Order: sequence, then structure tokens, then C-alpha cells
Amino acid sequence: MVDSVEFTDIRIADETIEDVVDVLESGRFVKGPLVEQFENRFAAACGVDHAVGVSSGTAAILLSLAAAGVGEGDSVFVPGHTFFASASPVLELGATPVFVDIDPETYTMDPDALATAAAEVERPAAAVPVHIYGGMADMDAIDAIANEYDLFVLEDSCQAHFATRNGSAAGSVGDAGAFSFYPSKNMTVAGDGGMVTTDDADLAENIRMLRNHGRGDEGVHRRLGLNYRLDETNAAVGLNQLDRVRDWSEMRRRAAQRYTDRLADVDEVTTPWVPVDVDHVFHLYVIQVPDREALADYLSNRGVDTGVHYPTPAHRHPAIVSRVETPELPVTEALCDRILSLPMHPRLTDEEVDYVCAAVEEFYR
Repeated sequence: MVDSVEFTDIRIADETIEDVVDVLESGRFVKGPLVEQFENRFAAACGVDHAVGVSSGTAAILLSLAAAGVGEGDSVFVPGHTFFASASPVLELGATPVFVDIDPETYTMDPDALATAAAEVERPAAAVPVHIYGGMADMDAIDAIANEYDLFVLEDSCQAHFATRNGSAAGSVGDAGAFSFYPSKNMTVAGDGGMVTTDDADLAENIRMLRNHGRGDEGVHRRLGLNYRLDETNAAVGLNQLDRVRDWSEMRRRAAQRYTDRLADVDEVTTPWVPVDVDHVFHLYVIQVPDREALADYLSNRGVDTGVHYPTPAHRHPAIVSRVETPELPVTEALCDRILSLPMHPRLTDEEVDYVCAAVEEFYR
């Protein structure tokens, strides 16, 4: 049996448990030193000046856009192929998500589609390129368009911890990066949690206020904020995960390469394409096939867990359709009918990958 399409190695190390116990015994559960340590180390790992711990990846997106001044009447560009939370914060702020199509090979935001959309809308304000499945979008091209239209660029890096493109880490290229530590992500904090990365000191300070009821260091509430804080126990786990996540990503890459090599001769299967300048971290290993449901059933009967990320394009969820005009995004919509996630996690063995690939080959024979 091969399960766990999404998996984070949360088999907590002894030192992690000891650190969490220390937090519990200290009685200081929020606004303590471990969150600050976690922020500093995460910022250094991403190659940025500031990192701000928050309560979730969704909060990281929401607070980044809010701190940048995105609001009523603004247009924010979001790829059609992504998780719902890339778009829902835009609506929460009263702005309008403008969905653009994706590159057919990397599944990330198509810069040409972004350029076309930016030229057509009033009040273009921000772009949220998503580093889907662990591979970075073409940030050089997106940044060039952003400069032309004065867009705030928020990298949705929730699936791409320490992925790189052309030597730059996810979350370090745009104006800010948003990360999630949800338990299925490449690294976690034993619960919900998130992080914003940026080189902009003013933006970071605004996010720190917004996550804590809009309160400044002097105790005055300078902005209308809510509680989006990361707590000390989460930070204790995150600090230990930081020591391990790069090793786990290398294990994911090895498993992904084995999948790709083994499935290369199965004509019906399209395996992930990775540009030469991308260091992919394979949050998910996603193939395209013409008969997804039949293959998924076949694999399930042989003890292989699969998933679909994501079967509904972001712009076609009822909660969004009722609020914005629904565009036609042919690449996104065709992809959503064909994608299938195979098991992917750091402890995946060569034998397990070979078993999955053999089952796929048998189905198409």
C-alpha cells in the first residue's frame, strides 16, 4: 500500500517535544522570544530582511495585501489554477480578483496573460503569482509587467518553501511572500501557521500591527487590525522543522525524478516539466492523464492513494462566481480535468515509487 499524497515529516523529534514542553512550562504562549527567533531564521533562510509570523498562510496573503493598501475598487491578478485561499483574501478586502490563465507546462501564472489583463482593467493594484506544487513562477517576467503597471507583487509561496528560480528563493523576489505551515505542507508547525517575507521594513511593520489588533509598539492601536498571531508552541516546532526541511525537499526531488524516469515511456502520462533554472521542492507530484477517474480507481484498488489538486478552477467556485465576472481560461480548465497527484512525501521509498509506476503502466497496457 502506498498512501499519503500529502505528507509532512511531523514525527516530532525528541528535542522538539522538549522545546514545546519548555514553552508550556514557561507560561508564555504568545508574543514571546521563539516567534521572533523563528522569524529571524526564516528571513535569513529566504534571503530577505524581514519575516513576520502569522496564524496561517491565508492570513499571510490577507495581511500582506492589506498592508500594501489593497482595498475597495482595486484589481488583483490571481491565476485560475490555485487553492481558493489565493483569491478569497482579495474579496475579503473588498478588491476584485481578476483571474488569468496559466502556463501549460509549469501551471504557474502566464506572464503574457497577466500583461493582457493588466492593460484591460481599471485600477490594477496587485498580482499574486502562485508557486504551485513547489515550482516557482516566472518572476522575472512577472516583475517586469508589475513595474510597468505599478503592481504590488505578492508571491504565494505556500507550497514552495525554499524553492528557487534563477538562484532566488521563493518569497524573496516580489514585494512580499506568503507561506503556509499547514500540516500537509513541506514544513509545518504542528498546526496552522504562516509567514510573510519582505525586504520592505514599512510593510513588515504594518503587518506586525495588523496581526496584533493594529497595535504599535507604544500600545496605541494605529490601524484596524485583528488577531492573526503565531504562537510560541508553533514557533518551537517551526524552528526544528527549519533544520530538516531542505533534506526533506531533496528526498522529494529524488522521488520525483524516479517517477519521471519510470513513467517516461507511458505515452498517456504527462509528467511535470521543470525549467532548468528552477529548484523544485515537489510539494506534490502531479501528472496529466486523459482518464483520471478510471486510473485513480485502478490505483486505489491496488492500495495507492491519489488526489486531485485542484478539480475546480479557482474562478469557478460558487463563492467567487456570485461576486465576480467568470472568465474563460482554457488552459486552466483543460488542466483541471486531467491532473492527478501521485503519492509524494520525504519517506517515499524507491520500491514504493516503482510499485506506483508499475500499476500505472499496467493500467495503460
